[in-house]
Amino acid sequence: MMIEQALNEVNEMTKVSIKQIAELSGVSVATVSRVINNNGRFSEATRKKVLQAIEETGYQTNYVAKSLRMQKSNTIGILVPDITNYFFARTVQHIEETLFEHGYSTIICNTDRSFEKEKAYLEMLKAKMIDGLIVISGIKEFDLVDYSSMNIPVVCIDRKPTGKASSVFIASNHYEGAYLATKHLLEKGVKFPVILMQNRESSSSSERLKGFKAGLKEAGMPFRTDTNLLVVDSRKNVLRVEEKTRQLFLKAFSKLETCDGIFSINDDLAILALDCLKELGIAVPDQVKLIGFDDTLLSRHTSPKLSSVAQDTLKLAETTCENLLSLIQNPSLAVSKQQLVPVHLVERETT
Repeated sequence: MMIEQALNEVNEMTKVSIKQIAELSGVSVATVSRVINNNGRFSEATRKKVLQAIEETGYQTNYVAKSLRMQKSNTIGILVPDITNYFFARTVQHIEETLFEHGYSTIICNTDRSFEKEKAYLEMLKAKMIDGLIVISGIKEFDLVDYSSMNIPVVCIDRKPTGKASSVFIASNHYEGAYLATKHLLEKGVKFPVILMQNRESSSSSERLKGFKAGLKEAGMPFRTDTNLLVVDSRKNVLRVEEKTRQLFLKAFSKLETCDGIFSINDDLAILALDCLKELGIAVPDQVKLIGFDDTLLSRHTSPKLSSVAQDTLKLAETTCENLLSLIQNPSLAVSKQQLVPVHLVERETT
């Protein structure tokens, strides 16, 4: 009990008020406040005196009270459907780094593609008084009306919102990427190309399917679901349910009478397909050429090394942050716009 009392006395003794910082610095309380918030006019000499007093006393701003007073927390919420996914993880990492450089902290929420978790996280973020929200929704169709009650700027990445609410949507050019991949396969002599997809739909996968069809059409090849489409039932991340997905792939692939080229909707599925083709005794790239999407780290270490379509995660992050910060600084600016970030093809040994 005596130890606890002594600690309490120490805590009370070390509490420092903004008034004491002002006295130690020889300036007014208002000047100290301006220095702390970096807002208003003060000299460099004054700033140094105040910061020295803060450092020597260990003064800490009460950020909760400050947030309530200013209605600003300098915090951004990020909803991400699967933080283990390479593309999402890299994009969110770049976003966090960029926002930190601009004085913002981030709260990253992994929704696991669950509508219930997404709603629960939104309520939590609302209580945290975040200044802005970045949404990578795991839901096939989501309407920004669901976010309107938060009354904060929202920027969507990779998953296009439905509805008529004004929104900023940033994404890779998935259509272009799929078109480039398909054209690449055909230029390599592929006669019977197949697109390998999961039955989990999203705006990005829809655009990739459109790009694949466009590549076939340009080559004068009709798209047929029975010969050009291979769908694997995988609700979660492919690597989490690998054995089940493997068996489904082997069963589905064995039904295709002819296939000498595969464009996979992502690298995880492409890597699993590569293993399955080896199991079936099919040589890559001699008998079947294979290309993925995302250009993950694993794609450079498969045998043979996987060709893939690379997304510019750094550019996506910078574009997202630029738009969000602009909306935060100009809250009355209601805009609806879409920005597509270019992709490029990385050729490796599988093609």
